[in-house]
Amino acid sequence: MPHQEETLHIPLTRATRMENHIKDFESAIGELETIVKTLEAGDLSLEQSLQLFERGVQLSRFCHTRLEDAERRIEILSQSGEREPAPDTLTPSLKDGNEV
Repeated sequence: MPHQEETLHIPLTRATRMENHIKDFESAIGELETIVKTLEAGDLSLEQSLQLFERGVQLSRFCHTRLEDAERRIEILSQSGEREPAPDTLTPSLKDGNEV
């Protein structure tokens, strides 16, 4: 008798049936976090794990591209187009031996 894979009622079902469309950065991060948790649980078949991994790679690349785009926009908006050091209020203070 051929082996039939069990149908899972977890985010895998949504991820594998979902079109390759990614709504926005926040939803991509949310879906990626769900995929990581599902894969870490280790309860999937090899094929199901590979499908989720492939979707995770798609989402990761999407997020990376969006972050690079945001960085470029910030650089363009800065006065000289170069990165500027963070204001002192945003950097950890090492004075008095305190690390933030």
